[in-house]
Amino acid sequence: MGGDNAPYAIVHGAVEAINKLKYLQCVHLVGDEAMIQKELLKFPRVKLDQLKIVHAPESISMNELPAKAIHKKKLCSINVCMNLIKRGEVDAMVSAGNSGAVSAAAVFCLGRIPGVLRPAIATVMPTRNSSRPLLLLDAGANTDCPETWLAQFAIMGSEYSKAVLKQEHPVVGLLSIGTEDCKGNDMTKKAFQLIKKTNVDFRGNIEGHDLFLGNVDVAVCDGFVGNIVLKTTESVARAVSYWMREEFLRHPVRQLGALLLKGALESMKHRMDPEIYGGAPLLGVPGAVIITHGSSSYRAIYHAIIAGCAAASADVAMRIEQSIAEFDHNSEPVGCGSTLLNRIEPIIQNSEPRS
Repeated sequence: MGGDNAPYAIVHGAVEAINKLKYLQCVHLVGDEAMIQKELLKFPRVKLDQLKIVHAPESISMNELPAKAIHKKKLCSINVCMNLIKRGEVDAMVSAGNSGAVSAAAVFCLGRIPGVLRPAIATVMPTRNSSRPLLLLDAGANTDCPETWLAQFAIMGSEYSKAVLKQEHPVVGLLSIGTEDCKGNDMTKKAFQLIKKTNVDFRGNIEGHDLFLGNVDVAVCDGFVGNIVLKTTESVARAVSYWMREEFLRHPVRQLGALLLKGALESMKHRMDPEIYGGAPLLGVPGAVIITHGSSSYRAIYHAIIAGCAAASADVAMRIEQSIAEFDHNSEPVGCGSTLLNRIEPIIQNSEPRS
């Protein structure tokens, strides 16, 4: 029930997935049963035997505080989805709703993969090399991160890149303000030394202009930086598209040139389209949880379902657990409490819903 275009876009995306993905056995549509039934009537050829409606009488809006909402609304669609994963009735979850609520509910209901200190939102971004997309994490779940968390993000991102993005030897970079070892703030300098001790293929520091070159597969940063990078990138992509249309329309000769370049422009638009990358997996929880934009269209939901299937089939959680176990993270950072509430408090309070 979450998202600007819900429930129509979510139902439409699920129908597309059922009709096109031969390996997909079933999709559970979780939410208000009457509203979902009404939307399904718009798709007379849908395979109803592969769609199951799970009634959830409550939902969480984008402007609600995540922690309070998931505790107050026990039967909201997000909580019901998490419980389906916990009971093993589904293999993956897709949500276009309040990302803070999804992150908090995942930690409260599913817990964390053994050894993982904090889950992270990982976002797939295009690069110059179409066969080598970039995985950016954290993209907003944790705004303040000690170096231990960043080292774990590097491990989790590397495993996801191998399992789902099919990069045999993913290269990891630490996002900073210079490539030299001595550049960055205290947190990134410490993280640099710690990531070197992991088993990932660590290139070292990378800068903002390295993100889209296709030379690294995983970019590690805290959620504050990652969320700004993500939203700035999306804004620039929209601005470039607008400027191009504006310039092509200035003169009839340019309009003719635009017609000749139509195929190339459509191809470039497709490569820049965030909807084809299937949403952002929440790494670090024992289950495949995919978070999509609140403004997701049915195409975005369709690709997010593909991403969820891929994460579940590759058993990313097990791979992360094994890799984290191999990494001796020593002791917890000072100030990181041992209780579950202390561990997820920054996720709950600082996770801003993604537009």
